Order: sequence, then structure tokens, then C-alpha cells
Amino acid sequence: MNQTSIYSIAHGNKTIDEFVSVLQLYSIKYLIDVRSVPYSKFHTDFNQEALKRAIEATGNIGYLYMGDVLGGLPKDESLKTNGKMDYSKMKEVPEFKKGISRLLCAYEKQIQVCVMCSESDPSHCHRSKLIGEALMEKGVTMQHIVKNKNNVYVTKPQNYVINEVNPNGPNTIFGDKIPLTSVKEH
Repeated sequence: MNQTSIYSIAHGNKTIDEFVSVLQLYSIKYLIDVRSVPYSKFHTDFNQEALKRAIEATGNIGYLYMGDVLGGLPKDESLKTNGKMDYSKMKEVPEFKKGISRLLCAYEKQIQVCVMCSESDPSHCHRSKLIGEALMEKGVTMQHIVKNKNNVYVTKPQNYVINEVNPNGPNTIFGDKIPLTSVKEH
């Protein structure tokens, strides 16, 4: 785990102790919360204040909220197509670009960071379809921390996750790029 990467993780159904252990396993120095709404009705240990306390109690991981610039559910209705968040539009928002620049700055300084959301499957989350793709455009491959079939934490590179999103490739049969959007209408 010595090479610097930008990681992605979900809190999903993890306990806070398991979550912190995984961050430590990957030598994460900053957890970047990219939830637009940093609260969980069902997993209150992951509400922003409780999560920040738990992360900072480790003494070696910092917490940073960036859901206001890198979140998957901005309030701007013009960023939707057919009721879903349109990630190609969201990538053009100046605030989003600044957020990506901050991640790239950490990467260039070799600071191990991990973006976090709640969706366990990265192929269903804006971590891969928006942030991971924006990083790929800048030459950086996000590594998604997931459990494998043996219940062991491993990383899955961004290109593997996007292949799960579009198993037939990024284009339609007519050569048009398949748009990446939120799973649900918002």
C-alpha cells in the first residue's frame, strides 16, 4: 500500500470500527466525505459529526467534507437529464472542477485520500461515474475499496468499475457516448 492513490469507499452497512480499520489498512490520511447530505437515517455513526469525531479520534486520519462541491445530488435542476443527475453536465460546473483539482493536488503531494459515500456498489455511485471518470480524464485511476467473494477487502480500479456500468463499452451501436447518470430519478 505504499503507492499513492485516490481511493473510494462506501460506509454501506459497515460498523464504524470496521470502516476505520479499512481506512487504516490502506494508510488513508484524509477521508473526503462526498455525500451531498452527510447523514444516515439508518447508520447514525456515519452522520457527519459522529463520523468526524470517530475519524479524528484515530489520531492519524483527517476528515474533510466536500459534498458541497463533489456531491452527486446538487440542487441545480439544470444538471438533470430525464429526471436523473447528468454527470457530463456536472463535470463542467466550476465548483466541481475545483473539487477535482483539490483531489489531484493531494495526489501530486502523495497524500493518501479516500472519497466516501454511502452506496456500497461503486458502479451505482457517483464516486465512479462522476468523480472517478473526471480523475481518469486527468490521468489518475481511482481505486475502489470493496469486499471480494471471500469477504476480503480489495481494490477495484476505475476502468473495471466502469466496465460493470457499461459492459458493452462506452458507446452506443451508433458511436454515441452512453451518458453516465444517477441510478434513480431525483
